[in-house]
Amino acid sequence: MDGGLDAGPFGPWLARTMAVLRERAEADVPCDGCTACCASSQFVLVEPDEHEVRAHVPAELLFPAPGAPDGFSVLPYDEHGRCPMLGAEGCSIYDHRPRTCRAYDCRVLAAAEVDVHVDTPAVARRVDRWRFGIDGDDDRRDLVAVRAASRFLEHHAAELPGGGPPPTQRAALAVELHELFRGGEPTVDDVVAAIAARRPRR
Repeated sequence: MDGGLDAGPFGPWLARTMAVLRERAEADVPCDGCTACCASSQFVLVEPDEHEVRAHVPAELLFPAPGAPDGFSVLPYDEHGRCPMLGAEGCSIYDHRPRTCRAYDCRVLAAAEVDVHVDTPAVARRVDRWRFGIDGDDDRRDLVAVRAASRFLEHHAAELPGGGPPPTQRAALAVELHELFRGGEPTVDDVVAAIAARRPRR
């Protein structure tokens, strides 16, 4: 036994994740008590309209988000890399957590084969254990396309806007763009155009 974790059937997961990325749906992750993402030295973005979040987070814990427009904030992490809202029994504001947390799904890293062992080793250990169920040729084709998109984004980072996204965002972008890779490798210009044409976030 390899200690694998059931990530669920790939096809439904992919459809749900596309909705999360494009329409701000909420991810449904079988965390089962795992808090690796909450303790991996990651800033958590809080958007200006997240009034319920702000009502449950002490104001002194919210800092202006670097490089973001006015009104965007981040929750920092402590000297151990832990979110300040992470308590002994998990997230202390779980029902009022930010959109960033609601959308986060470390299975996207497994789907895109993105290595985060250096940046977030605790998350990487979880990612290494995920095992998707593959139900037929469509699932297999889409998984291959996601991974091809991820490799393309990594290899052509210098030619992409902003020098390409960091690892977790690269995995998510690979999911968003995977349809472009179903029939083979597109050109850099095709990918740049697809990135620019993505549905704007609400």
